[in-house]
Amino acid sequence: MSKRRSMIVRGHRLVSMRRQCELLRVNRSTVYYESRLDDSDAIRLMRLIDEQHLKTPFFGSRQMAHWLSEREGYAINRKRVQRLMQIMELRAIAPRPSTSKRNPQHKTYPYLLRGVQVLRANHVWAADITYVPMARGFAYLVAIIDWHTRMVLAWRLSNALDASFCVEALDEAIARWGTPAIFNTDQGTQFTSEAWIARLKTSGIDISMDGRGRCLDNVFVERLWRTVKYEEVHLRAYEDLHDAREHLRRYFAFYNDERPHAAHGGWTPSAAYEDSLRQQHGLAKAA
Repeated sequence: MSKRRSMIVRGHRLVSMRRQCELLRVNRSTVYYESRLDDSDAIRLMRLIDEQHLKTPFFGSRQMAHWLSEREGYAINRKRVQRLMQIMELRAIAPRPSTSKRNPQHKTYPYLLRGVQVLRANHVWAADITYVPMARGFAYLVAIIDWHTRMVLAWRLSNALDASFCVEALDEAIARWGTPAIFNTDQGTQFTSEAWIARLKTSGIDISMDGRGRCLDNVFVERLWRTVKYEEVHLRAYEDLHDAREHLRRYFAFYNDERPHAAHGGWTPSAAYEDSLRQQHGLAKAA
């Protein structure tokens, strides 16, 4: 769009501005408004919108106008914000289909963690699914974390929302790290599927599931998604699944092994996990 606007010749003797816009399929109002962008107020607004878009890419023009009015003190309406965002070619990240739809024919399990203190690695694991936008369409990301240390034990990316990629992640986590006492998920069809439940039962893991509509029951995975989205996903435009996998592989390695986590006084999740295992081994040896 910006390239087409740059082709417009203002004051052309033979072709009017209106006709040029029609030929180039450019919205005439944005062209007229572009001529006023040297106004210092408009420049400040566009900078504020750009900075806030990086922080809250889910803001549409309505939310952005409210934020500019209530938080920044600008008397601005939604239409003006729409024009500015159109000129800047900024669009809100729209919500995708729900990843946690429940199958009423699948058995669900009670929530086992209410009042439970999780003080060691491999006491409780949790899993969840989120969407990852790409250049064309989007993918689904599942991650399995250790509740106590926040370490990401395994993850998988898929373009299909079935149970197989979740079970693959579960198999990897068990093969590499052993088994937890309890595994907590939401009631999504992937986590109530026969394949997922059978894998947990054969491994002797107690099954815990969030109450319906209670996303805070799995709060640590929700916090992980916020971190991953702000520090990785929203900063990039993945070309395809391969590109997304490569970037996420590097990010999760950084998250586990290099990024300090406030929950453990600045230790990385992998350092906290290894220290917890050492302590458990020492206690078992002493006993």
